[in-house]
Amino acid sequence: MGERANNADALLEALDPEQREVARNVYGPMCVLAGAGTGKTRAITYRIAYAIATGAFHPNNILALTFTNRAAGELRGRLRALGAGSVPARTFHSAALSQLRYFWPDAIGGYVPEIRESKAAMVAQASAQLGLGTDVPTIRDLTAEIEWAKVSLITAEEYPSAALAAHRDLGDHAPEDISALIRGYEEVKLERGVIDFEDVILLMIGIMHDRPDIAAQIRKQYRHFVVDEYQDVSPMQHRLLQLWLGDRRDLCVVGDVSQTIYTFAGARATYLANFTTEFTHAQKVVLNRNYRSTPQIVDLANSIVGEDSTGAAVMLRAMRPSALPVRYTRYDGDDAEARAIAQRIAAMANDGRDFSQIAVLYRVNSQSARFERALGDLHVPYIVRGSERFFARREVMEAMVALKQASRTPEDLPLPDIVRSTLQALGWRESAPEQRGAAWERWDALNTILTLAQEMWEGSRAALPQFVADLEDRAASENAPVRNAVTLSSLHAAKGLEWPVVFLAGAREGLIPISLARTAQDIDEEQRILYVGVTRARDELYISYAASAGDETAGGDERYFAYRRGASDAHAKRSRFLESVWRENEPETAVGRSTQKRREAAAARQEFVTAHSNDRALFELLKEWCIERSEIERRQTYQILNDATLRHIAIEKPRNLEEFSRIKGIGARKLSAYGNEIVAIVVKYLNQ
Repeated sequence: MGERANNADALLEALDPEQREVARNVYGPMCVLAGAGTGKTRAITYRIAYAIATGAFHPNNILALTFTNRAAGELRGRLRALGAGSVPARTFHSAALSQLRYFWPDAIGGYVPEIRESKAAMVAQASAQLGLGTDVPTIRDLTAEIEWAKVSLITAEEYPSAALAAHRDLGDHAPEDISALIRGYEEVKLERGVIDFEDVILLMIGIMHDRPDIAAQIRKQYRHFVVDEYQDVSPMQHRLLQLWLGDRRDLCVVGDVSQTIYTFAGARATYLANFTTEFTHAQKVVLNRNYRSTPQIVDLANSIVGEDSTGAAVMLRAMRPSALPVRYTRYDGDDAEARAIAQRIAAMANDGRDFSQIAVLYRVNSQSARFERALGDLHVPYIVRGSERFFARREVMEAMVALKQASRTPEDLPLPDIVRSTLQALGWRESAPEQRGAAWERWDALNTILTLAQEMWEGSRAALPQFVADLEDRAASENAPVRNAVTLSSLHAAKGLEWPVVFLAGAREGLIPISLARTAQDIDEEQRILYVGVTRARDELYISYAASAGDETAGGDERYFAYRRGASDAHAKRSRFLESVWRENEPETAVGRSTQKRREAAAARQEFVTAHSNDRALFELLKEWCIERSEIERRQTYQILNDATLRHIAIEKPRNLEEFSRIKGIGARKLSAYGNEIVAIVVKYLNQ
């Protein structure tokens, strides 16, 4: 008993006062209002681990819920690290599907019908029968409307009045047309003998409602629920959660109303804001200590939130020291904006910043094309979030098969060594190919797997079977590892992520807010979308817009870029949400930036010579190594490690990989590629 108490107390000691309150009060309903960067996932995973450590709940009686496979995968990873890996962490859909498959033979008979993830073909058939159109944009709009109705628990008969009340934008269609389409779509499914994504939850709701005995079995197993990102819950998911709970009250929800950006898909922040009304005497805890961003970024985020209609918004408190100001820049055109951002990113990389630490965020997907061209022109690697399928790459699948085979014949070697030798058998080498292209992409993918192994080994001394299981879990949840490339992402796709450096582009009227936003509710959501973008940044935030809009519809669907009618004039205005904080910075010229960089570098060199003369000998050794390594890899020395990073190493003198990883300018890739060599040089120097 004493050991159990000690373990539980140790969990609480790792938390701040508010997080500790969340973790230790494991019984009864609790609502956690958690602002961006305040450690909400940390609080709820420690709550689960604490409940298990104290014996309050058995792991099999807890169900942790979230809304995406990636988020569920992250929850499982964190729970494993806390020794609570047996707790199921799932999406609502995944949990409902598991129950549906188990209870279907008893409740309905036979097998669960085929689940069609894509509705497009069936919607097109129903739409054609009604003469509503079958072009791709129309089918996309009609599909979204059917999905909204289903997750909102709105029937075909109820749709016209509900759509009017919700100010749904139906384009050229009348509400009665959509009502008829919903009925026609359900008939098409019935004819084909299939169900769709939403039906999984709707059917489970029906079974639990009609079969009290089945509901009782489910409630006997799951006695305690934790729901992350509760601001994203839909009426359909909320109803299922109510049925899972029954008359019990052991429910903890956590969320941030200021990050409600999916109301168009049925999310309702009112469930979070009104939680203490639904569950009387519920505990409420506010997490407002922001550990992610600098005070300058936090201040901007708070100014964007402003007054919130729900009364549940969280004003953040910055916990980090003051740093760089947010930089605001107006460019002449979209292409100029993209080129300038690409040039700054290239300069950051030359100064030692890993590409993986940088993201470019924008409002609509069509904006990515300009940044792809600008970064490509400078040979800067990038990934477009949403299009990257890391675990679907052939070389990654081959590596996973090879590692699984290797795990069946255990070797008494450190995990990184086993993974390295396995990848070498597949063609991986220590040095990257000289030129970017297919060979480099293959090398980078395999190198990313090795980096994951090194990180897992340093964190938990895991063996190969555990590493293989982690890879398989990542693949199942589409939780791709971080690669050394700039991330290009829409603001919606960036939710839940963070980077040291963020460029938030296109911050102008017509884009933020988008001109398709016409109602007060739409404008409020656009403001929250900007808040999400701002709070993705940890250290540096660059906000910009172009005074004249370019052809954003190139290669895209004009119907989806109607916002240009509000943003394409010769004098586009910056976003109304930034009017009170905008402090114009002139765009930097390449010459001006280069001159400034040279001055800064010269000053840094002089300071090193003056204040760290005793470290000069080690610096020279490191410089010699860097020159030799650059000749081997046929790259410039600054592409290996620049002088600023070498000076930091000479001053800090890292004696192991953990200390080396904390050096400014050292990311996962450089840690993997050069860590052992650098540490060996330092240790040899210190032992002389």
